[in-house]
Amino acid sequence: MSDATPTPTSPHAAFVAGLPKAEIHVHHVGSASPRIVSELAARHPGTVPADLDALRDFYTFRDFGHFIEVYLAVVDLLREPEDIRLLTYEVATEMAAQNIRYAEMTLTPWTSVQAGVPIEAYVEAVEDGRVAAERDHGIRLRWVYDIPGESGLPSAVDTLGFALDHAPETLIGFGLGGPEVGVDRPQFKDVFDQARAAGLHSVPHAGETTGPQTVWDAIHVLGAERIGHGTSSVQDPELLAYLVEHGIPLEVCPTSNIATRAVDVLENHPLKQMYDAGVTVTINSDDPPMFGTTLNREYEIAADLLGLDEQGIADLAKNTVHASFLPAQEQAALAAEIDAYTAGTGPLAG
Repeated sequence: MSDATPTPTSPHAAFVAGLPKAEIHVHHVGSASPRIVSELAARHPGTVPADLDALRDFYTFRDFGHFIEVYLAVVDLLREPEDIRLLTYEVATEMAAQNIRYAEMTLTPWTSVQAGVPIEAYVEAVEDGRVAAERDHGIRLRWVYDIPGESGLPSAVDTLGFALDHAPETLIGFGLGGPEVGVDRPQFKDVFDQARAAGLHSVPHAGETTGPQTVWDAIHVLGAERIGHGTSSVQDPELLAYLVEHGIPLEVCPTSNIATRAVDVLENHPLKQMYDAGVTVTINSDDPPMFGTTLNREYEIAADLLGLDEQGIADLAKNTVHASFLPAQEQAALAAEIDAYTAGTGPLAG
């Protein structure tokens, strides 16, 4: 975990920094910066250290299971609506500083409700933070309600209830996160069917720490329109071909996969195999401060792994725009902004 933006090492760092971007796989709590985590930990003393140096040690993950333990410890710091509002605004502020214009952010309201925050207060807090960030920084946020898979079907039923009965108009998607091992996707079919019937997009995590069958289940059983991570898809050529044929994007988060040990080293990351197969890949940061990264840094890494020039990086950024659930007219406007910047005629060029 880092309390500063990683030192740019890529020859494309300056271009990436100014590039208008969207992000579609980023977690609300996982985006808490060291400064905010430290402040919350001081406010609610317990298992999470308030000291920044101690936080760095705390965020050294042994494996994916340990990451989940640490993540949930930080979730437990969000005990009051003001904690949630503060986090939402500060995360959006930091995203806007990277020229992220639009983000579909994953919220896990179930854990906050379990901690004693009423769902009505939770929604009011995230919406207050969202509105203030858009007013102050111009960034637009939309929400995906996420089932914490480790808490099983009861959490899924509750999360569905939150989505159907307490959703703000800015709720656009329904997801499934947490560990995959031992958490079969088919058990969640009914709640995803109901969420989709209510007009929400299906965006579950799949194939991050398990094999391609989890991705198949996400598609065929949960009706996935995008796949969170999908790292193991490259193990199944038939699956890759299906993703290409049906235009199902993968939400790729390279540093996250290394930090959670889903992939051993960046040089072995399957991003290039996905890209070369013709799959629509999008670049995202997942839980950036926890993994010591930023979305800008993820683009630098992707450019290196794929051997992209500036136009290639811009095309990758447009992949994310077109994989988002923005209305077509707004997608076109953001894609045009990316093109103008890349051509050197946009407001950030030069």
